[in-house]
Amino acid sequence: MSGIAVGGIIFCALMVLLVIRVPIGIAMFSIGAAGYVFLTGGEVMPLLNSLKNLPYARLSNYDLVVIPLFLLMGQFATHGGLSAALFRFVNAFLGHMKGGVAMAAIGACAGFGAICGSSLATAATMGQVALPQLRKLGYSGSLSTGALAAGGTLGILIPPSVPLVIYAILTQESIGKLFMAAVVPGIIAMVGYMLVVRLLVSWKPHIGPAGPRTPWPQRIRAFVAVAPVLGVFIVVIVGIYGGWANPTEAAAIGAAACGILAVVSGGMRLKGLIASALGTAQATAMIFLVLLGADMLNTALALSQMPVELAAWVQAQQLSPLLVMATILVIYILLGCVMDSLAMILLTIPIFYPVVMGLDFWGLGQTEKSIWFGILALMVVEIGLVHPPVGMNVYIINRLAKDVPLKDTFKGVMPFLASDLLRIVLLLFFPSISLVLVRTFNP
Repeated sequence: MSGIAVGGIIFCALMVLLVIRVPIGIAMFSIGAAGYVFLTGGEVMPLLNSLKNLPYARLSNYDLVVIPLFLLMGQFATHGGLSAALFRFVNAFLGHMKGGVAMAAIGACAGFGAICGSSLATAATMGQVALPQLRKLGYSGSLSTGALAAGGTLGILIPPSVPLVIYAILTQESIGKLFMAAVVPGIIAMVGYMLVVRLLVSWKPHIGPAGPRTPWPQRIRAFVAVAPVLGVFIVVIVGIYGGWANPTEAAAIGAAACGILAVVSGGMRLKGLIASALGTAQATAMIFLVLLGADMLNTALALSQMPVELAAWVQAQQLSPLLVMATILVIYILLGCVMDSLAMILLTIPIFYPVVMGLDFWGLGQTEKSIWFGILALMVVEIGLVHPPVGMNVYIINRLAKDVPLKDTFKGVMPFLASDLLRIVLLLFFPSISLVLVRTFNP
């Protein structure tokens, strides 16, 4: 049996487990272990010998320390009230426009994503902050929830981003370069979402009425309150890319700075500190369980030679590189129907990465192609957070806005999905959008 056939069987079995709602980490580990036993002739001992080293090899990776530190930074920002300061700042400048509060919520999501790295946390936190103001001004339920669900996806696109860290570890790429490459696409995503809101309220003005204009003294106070948060982002990103701190050190500095800001601002006390530690521990445990499951599955796939055979087959077919890339992106969108973003990255990168790296795209070098594909994959993966039937961001926002029917929330995100698709096509044909800062600061 060929490696591609074995890999196909493994994927089909994995999809069956996911359909019956087995947790993704456990499903990948179970199927990977079963595939490993099958490929080693039905013997259990090779699997047990592998398991002696697999968990240690993964969890002893120094680069993984950055994940709980970024998660802790986001927890401090959440429990310390820094998210509310971000929303007040953006709302002070945009809230007086039609649809301005919804645009302010999207801008605040982008700002919070710069110190969080988690889409779900961004959506949940900014939903709690912005929904009361949107309700107060009479915004429609579909626009309110749709804007917040879509804005929450900026949490994994605006650096720091946990999925980008995982991608960097899997591909041995520079975390700093990936973070830098995500900045411009992240800004384009934010602006695109704001334009969607503007177009919607121009078409139907009643769905997003204007709020009161904020006096300049209040705007200045709002900026002063949020300036330290912006400073944390600049220190973390510039520190990583400037070379004076590695990603782990920069994340530790960012977490400490957010913790100090949360305490000094009066938003966090002992209860918030404990909640931050527990939230970080739970999220880290979940991510590491998925990591171990993906490692087991990818070990079985590597043993089957599926990635190598698939890459060789694609090259032998002499297919158009853009057709191959378009197929990969469609597969990501389909996978988003049944699994979360982290699982998609862990599951697909070991398979798709060798295929992409073996093709020519716009004459890009290997490093630039690796960075471009990472950003492109991340943008497609984020769509899975808002499109049905999973759309975790949609469900999170809908739980906060219990008076809005779920179908209205899904209808509300559709215009934002159109913006996502347009942005993906733009990045596909113009890789320099994601590479401009990398090329500028690392010629």
